[in-house]
Amino acid sequence: MSKVKVAIIGSGNIGTDLMIKVLNHSEHLEMGAMVGIDPASDGLARAAALGVPITAEGVEGLVKLPNFDEIEIVFDATSAKAHVVNNERLQAFGKRMIDLTPAAIGPYVIPAVNGDDHLDAPNVNMVTCGGQATIPMVAAVSRVVPVAYAEIVASIASKSAGPGTRANIDEFTETTSAAIVSVGGAKRGKAIIILNPAEPPLIMRDTVFCLVDAPDPATHDEIRQSIEKMVGDVSAYVPGYRLKQQVQITEIPADQPVETLLVDGNRPTHQVSIFLEVEGAGHYLPAYAGNLDIMTSAGQQIAERIAQKKEATR
Repeated sequence: MSKVKVAIIGSGNIGTDLMIKVLNHSEHLEMGAMVGIDPASDGLARAAALGVPITAEGVEGLVKLPNFDEIEIVFDATSAKAHVVNNERLQAFGKRMIDLTPAAIGPYVIPAVNGDDHLDAPNVNMVTCGGQATIPMVAAVSRVVPVAYAEIVASIASKSAGPGTRANIDEFTETTSAAIVSVGGAKRGKAIIILNPAEPPLIMRDTVFCLVDAPDPATHDEIRQSIEKMVGDVSAYVPGYRLKQQVQITEIPADQPVETLLVDGNRPTHQVSIFLEVEGAGHYLPAYAGNLDIMTSAGQQIAERIAQKKEATR
């Protein structure tokens, strides 16, 4: 079976980890190129040592590579601003783009939630690390009962936040908040990210709060079951993804002013609190960098599905 050739733009932590995943753990993909702008980057050095074609001339260097025509899918692991330029250049050649930045040019994609809905799109956006970890939980709740408001807090090790992540903080909050609504199903969403400088570095932790109208205890059981199923769906491609403790569903006190968080005046009855931990697989990044691992794992998962669909139609 022939594999689909892919290129990765961005030879930093995310791009290099993704390359290792494709080389060692992919059923339908093969590396066609690693693209960077720093000739001395570890990612380019590793790619060259592993026999992967490389260029340090960015997207223009990719276009000049002898095997460029063979590459069908391009991952972009640079920054939101750089992706706008890279996407425009490569769309002219009909390349499929998987965006690992918060640029949000294409539709938001969370593999466990809507992974099969946009396999024909020319550009898909993988939201953010916090979005990949938490939006499945919002979706799990909204499949049982409407979510009036969802708030996510992603706490990651400061050491796992490189220049690209730090440059995209504003885009992180905007893109994740929008995807909480459009993919997660909440009426309103809010996202917060915390860069924790603790030593030794802490594993990624995520907290999800959903405000719902669920006075019936039987509905609480349905919510917990939906969440547990979704955790299993995500952990199928991110093995280090797990609940940190039991889901908490508590009644909202009458004097708690939640109205300011709502789109309409229908006051919810309960708060669903979900606590997650994401441990990295350690393919290239340290185990505490679950925030980066979940992005590369999600991106690879979508590329695998695109490649499978291509194979089925050939």
